Amino acid sequence: MAQILVIHGPNLNLLGSREPTLYGRHTLAEIDAMLGDQARQAGHVLRTFQSNAEHELVERVQAAASDGSEFILINPAAFTHTSVALRDALAATGVPCIEVHLSNPQAREAFRRQSYFSDLAVGVVAGFGADSYRYALDAAIQRLPTHPHIQPDLPPRAVGD
Repeated sequence: MAQILVIHGPNLNLLGSREPTLYGRHTLAEIDAMLGDQARQAGHVLRTFQSNAEHELVERVQAAASDGSEFILINPAAFTHTSVALRDALAATGVPCIEVHLSNPQAREAFRRQSYFSDLAVGVVAGFGADSYRYALDAAIQRLPTHPHIQPDLPPRAVGD
């Protein structure tokens, strides 16, 4: 069982009512519930975090380095194009990540085409609405170590040992 962290950036708390033609009608709570179900069905634990404050996102990413998080899905939202601090925090953790976007930044305004995160990410999933998160979670699950809690130099233990 692995722990997967999903981080949502600024304004994503407004999903469902914010520009639904662009971002869809699913609320953040609905997306988190969908992801939680998907993770549980695969035998994993999902934690989610959303903030509009850059420093809170940086602190949560830093905490991932020591809280057992084995993969991060991150939608930096507007910070995608501006936050060197959040990028540096993510780079410092050593936890693999996938960058997620509801819309396709490459098909939008020119300033949205620059990401400070894409080069750090295992991959980028964008443009599929709420399904972007679902696809990213599936990709993360496929890339988790088979036995994440077994040390390579120790033999596996049988249940009950």
